[in-house]
Amino acid sequence: MLRSNYNPTADAVWLASCIPNKTKSMEVLDIGIGTGGISTCLNYHNNKLHITGIDKSEAMLNVCMQNLQLNSIEADIINQDIFCWKTDKTFDLVVTNPPYFNGTPAHHDAHHNADIKKWCEISTARVKPNGYFCIIIDSLVIDKVISVLCNKNFGNIEIFPLFSIREYAERVMIRAKLGVKTGVKVYQGLDITDKRILMDGLTIDDLLTTLQAK
Repeated sequence: MLRSNYNPTADAVWLASCIPNKTKSMEVLDIGIGTGGISTCLNYHNNKLHITGIDKSEAMLNVCMQNLQLNSIEADIINQDIFCWKTDKTFDLVVTNPPYFNGTPAHHDAHHNADIKKWCEISTARVKPNGYFCIIIDSLVIDKVISVLCNKNFGNIEIFPLFSIREYAERVMIRAKLGVKTGVKVYQGLDITDKRILMDGLTIDDLLTTLQAK
């Protein structure tokens, strides 16, 4: 990845690890693609994906396109504010790492102080029936995500808490499937520095299979 004013963090690797295993070609939407960290990691797990990425920051998208080219990844890139984007297209998998931190606007013109509930409503509307929605979010706003999923007919909601030095989860990953009836599973917390995900390149499904085999 190219160094830039905004560089992907471990959040990108963790979120990409939520991709369902045993899936061949998929239409994927990366909302807030930034400089392409999540999509690059997704392509590592499955190089048969057709990726569409959207972001309002032209500066970040310029870096994103270079990163995708460096990794031989073809993608449709849309320079648009997600809150203004008009489309009827839906996708097999929608991933997003929304800007949940509050603060002053970033100089790269990316979103900040976003309305997380509205962001999730727009994102989940782009999921095909039986498709997946995956998000990584601060644990303090998880209620906003869950409320949208419950109102939008998502089931098989899987919650993966990620812990660091705090006494509560630093991040939470959520994966849900549209149009199924199964309820909510909250998994055992994981260390946010877990090398099986960050270095060995396992997916969450790989990790669950390994744990179940013990």
